[in-house]
Amino acid sequence: MGCCTGRCSLIGLCALQLLSALERQIFDFLGFQWAPILGNFLHIIVVILGLFGTIQYRPRYIVVYTVWTALWVTWNVFIICFYLEVGGLSKDTDLMTFNISVHRSWWREHGPGCVRRVLPPSAHGMTDDYTYVSVTGCIVDFQYLEVIHSAVQILLSLVGFVYACYVISIFMEEEDTCRNK
Repeated sequence: MGCCTGRCSLIGLCALQLLSALERQIFDFLGFQWAPILGNFLHIIVVILGLFGTIQYRPRYIVVYTVWTALWVTWNVFIICFYLEVGGLSKDTDLMTFNISVHRSWWREHGPGCVRRVLPPSAHGMTDDYTYVSVTGCIVDFQYLEVIHSAVQILLSLVGFVYACYVISIFMEEEDTCRNK
């Protein structure tokens, strides 16, 4: 096969997905977002599996990657709905941390242009609560940054799905011609 084939395009796309997922994983770790960390980890493993299947001509691995991309799109649609507070979801809940901490998105306090200021604790005596952190001057609100991350993941996954289906069909076609000889 030549280098300008669907196979090479899928390899490049998987590499791009890996970079994007690793970037997202880093920022989710910084914000202690355990649900997205787990999802990103699984995504990275399956993308590596899809990359391996593409390089090694193993259509079954690419089928696993294809099924995962559909699930990954669903997860990212949920993330978008969560941060835009669609359908009764609230970005101020501890859902993304599995209700084990009060951490929020890292972008909430460290977004582009954000000025973070810790306010003195009130008389309640709770000094480690995030309500005492004031963030002002953000160029883009954190929920929109999270939505952009998810939208990029959706775009890459949809393109990956199409290329994976194409590569699977090419591999199966080659396999059928080899059997008929």
